[in-house]
Amino acid sequence: MKLSTPSMKDSSTLAVLILVLFLAASVGASASELAVLSTGFKIHAASHVVDGDKIRLQTDQGAIELLASSVSGFEQEEYTPPLPPPIPVPAVKAPTPIPAAQPVSSKQMVSDAARQAGLPPELVHSVVRAESGYRTNALSPKGAIGLMQLMPGTAAALNANPYDPKQNVQAGVAYLRELLIRYENDPHQVTKAIAAYNAGPGAVDKYKGIPPYRETIDYVNRVVRQYLKNQDAQ
Repeated sequence: MKLSTPSMKDSSTLAVLILVLFLAASVGASASELAVLSTGFKIHAASHVVDGDKIRLQTDQGAIELLASSVSGFEQEEYTPPLPPPIPVPAVKAPTPIPAAQPVSSKQMVSDAARQAGLPPELVHSVVRAESGYRTNALSPKGAIGLMQLMPGTAAALNANPYDPKQNVQAGVAYLRELLIRYENDPHQVTKAIAAYNAGPGAVDKYKGIPPYRETIDYVNRVVRQYLKNQDAQ
């Protein structure tokens, strides 16, 4: 899956001016094309099929199924698109002190950590929902811990206590940001980062894309669909 993304400094700038072709009623052209999403993202696809209220895209990373309502249209790709701009390094602002009598909710912690890291909160919320469903005490059979399902080794490398919800979220967001920076010059930046969060960057680099693991493929599709849903809700 190839997403051309704008700068992540401000999620409100994700929408870009695009020339949109109306959706076809059947299989798309065999030439390479760009599926233009309602969020402003563009997905590079070899072809597409409209199936009722769903659209199935065939990409060089595998098949992606989306709601037709989340696709604005298609463009023919006649040239190699420019590389996405690098993610700017944001200035981390000190969090606003919150009285002990008013504990911060899991969702608020996610939003705060995302904004501090310069990432779209909707993207981070999509990852947290897929990882733990916002359960602070989540523990996977493989030993992943908390809201962002950190492995003990990853948490230690980030100097975080994975059992502390706030530290868990901040460390998970920092790790996701590192992965996005790792692939910032790659046209598959977003999907590779999401896949690496699930399967590890070693597996992504080995297969030069989303690893052919059913769990990881389903995970990437689930996160992308939830992100589009979160964007539409704004």
